[in-house]
Amino acid sequence: MHTPAITGTGVFTPSERITNAELVTAFNAYVDLYNAEHAAEIAAGDRAPLQYSSEEFIEKASGIQSRYVMDKTGVLDPEVMHPRLRQRSDDEPGIMAEMALDAARQALAQAGRTAADVDLVICAASNLERAYPAVAIEVQQLLGCGGFAFDMNVACSSATFAIQAAADMVRAGSIRTALVVNPEICSGHLEWRDRDCHFIFGDVATATLIERQSDATGAHFEILSTRCATEFSNNIRNNNGFLRRSRPDGVTDRRDMQFMQNGRKVFKEVLPMVSQHIADHMAAEGVEATALKRLWLHQANKTMNDFIGKKVLGRTPEPGEQPNILQDYANTSSAGSIIAFSKYSDDLAPGDTGLICSFGAGYSVGSVILRRHAAPVSA
Repeated sequence: MHTPAITGTGVFTPSERITNAELVTAFNAYVDLYNAEHAAEIAAGDRAPLQYSSEEFIEKASGIQSRYVMDKTGVLDPEVMHPRLRQRSDDEPGIMAEMALDAARQALAQAGRTAADVDLVICAASNLERAYPAVAIEVQQLLGCGGFAFDMNVACSSATFAIQAAADMVRAGSIRTALVVNPEICSGHLEWRDRDCHFIFGDVATATLIERQSDATGAHFEILSTRCATEFSNNIRNNNGFLRRSRPDGVTDRRDMQFMQNGRKVFKEVLPMVSQHIADHMAAEGVEATALKRLWLHQANKTMNDFIGKKVLGRTPEPGEQPNILQDYANTSSAGSIIAFSKYSDDLAPGDTGLICSFGAGYSVGSVILRRHAAPVSA
C-alpha cells in the first residue's frame, strides 16, 4: 500500500468579473421590463409583480460581493440574462477542457511534474457540457497524458469525491499519479432572472494533483483519510437532461431546467449532516478539534460556513482558520473548497493538520484530512 499526497493545485480564474452593483442594475432593469410587459395582469391581481434586488440583500443573504464568469455581456443584458458562449466546432477544444487545461498546467508546475507523469485524469464537476466523449479524456489528450480518464458528477461534492477515488487508486498501486480537474461554468445553469438565487454562482476551474508521497519532490499534503456520504433530497435540483425533448413541453423555458433550491430546507438539513460528518471523520482518525489548523469548506454561503466552523472547532474560528473566498468568487460548486485550499495552505507548518470538505446536491458531503509535509531533504 502507498500513501497518497496532494503535491500541486491550480486555479483558472475567468477574466470577466461581475460586481453586485452591476448584477443588481441588470436584474432591476429586467424587473422593469417584466412588470411593464405584464402590467395588465399585475393590475388585475392575476400575476405578482417581480421585486427589485439590492446589494445589501445579496451580501446579507450570502456574503458574496462579486463573481467571475466566462461571459458577462449576456448575463448583464436584461433581455438575455444568461451567458452567451461561442459555438465551437467539434474539432476545437471544448470550453470546459480549455479551462481545466489552464488549472491543470498550474498544478503540474507546482508539483514539478509533466503530463507524461499522469496516469489518470478525472473531470469532476456539477455540470458537463456534453454527455460524451468524456471531458476528462479531452483534457487527457490536450495535456498529452497517458493512462485513462473519466468524468464524474456529485454536484458540489464532485472534487472531494474525485480526490477519494484518485487517492484510493494511488494507495492501491493501480496508478502513481492522478489529476483531478473541476471546470465549473455555473453561470450556465443559474437562473439569473430569479431574485432568490440570481447572485449565487460564478465560474472557475481548479486542478489537484495526487501522487505517491514517496514521489513528492516539494512541500506537500499527505492524505491521511477521505470519507464520502450521500442522502437523497430534491431540495437542490436541476431537471435538464437528454430526455427533455421526449416529454410534453420539455423544450419550453421551464424554470426547473435551471438551478433550483429550497434554501431554508437546505440550510436546516445540510448543516447538521455536514457538521456530524466532519466530527465523525475526525473522531475515526483520532484528530482532535484542537489539532485542526485549517478548514477549507465548500464556498456556498458565509453563514453556513461560520456555523460549520463553530460546530467543528467548538468555538468561533479565528481569522484564517476557516478561509472564505466566496466574497470574490461566489459559489463555484465543486471548485470552491479547492480554491480555498489552493490559496490558503502554503502557510501551514510541517505537521499541521487541515480538512477539506465540500457538500451540496444529493445531498452529498465529502471530506479529506491532510497533514502538511516539508519538501524531502534530497529535493
